[in-house]
Amino acid sequence: MKLNGNEIRPGNVVLHQDRLWIAVKVQSVKPGKGGAFAQVELKDIVSGTKLNQRFRAAETVERVSLEQKEYQFLYNQADMLVFMDMVSYEQLELPTDFVGDRAAFLQDGMMVEVESYEEKPLGVKLPQFVTLEVSETEPVVKGQTAANSFKPALLENGIKIMVPPFVGEGEKVVVDTNEVTYSKRAD
Repeated sequence: MKLNGNEIRPGNVVLHQDRLWIAVKVQSVKPGKGGAFAQVELKDIVSGTKLNQRFRAAETVERVSLEQKEYQFLYNQADMLVFMDMVSYEQLELPTDFVGDRAAFLQDGMMVEVESYEEKPLGVKLPQFVTLEVSETEPVVKGQTAANSFKPALLENGIKIMVPPFVGEGEKVVVDTNEVTYSKRAD
């Protein structure tokens, strides 16, 4: 689908210079002299590099729709993560680096969303919150809960986060996978 330069909005994925970019910021500029244009900050989906580009209203870019498909995480094999398409039962193997540090949050049977373009995976979206057990933390000190303080804790997956003083070892907590922060105590 073709878009005019002034129709680009934040979040749009466009094909520009034979690469896939996502529009991060868009600012409409109407100079006193000359025609109006859109100043667009683009981020390369694959490499993460940024580009500031001007698009005039008469220029067109190709808007791209990414395919989003649900997969179930099966297991971690060496440096590869194995996912299964729940409809066709086909398996998809991705390098651990592809998911990055957040791969530690993957749990057996967890449902994830894989974004792809022309059958090539571009990103993996994890659930926003996961429940994990605290394996190590400092003991609770009475009277310490009056201040808004936090203490370090090691989770069962090896990730370190800051938790409130009332959280002890063996307790389950809900962690935000995007921010890698404590959210609340698990029910």
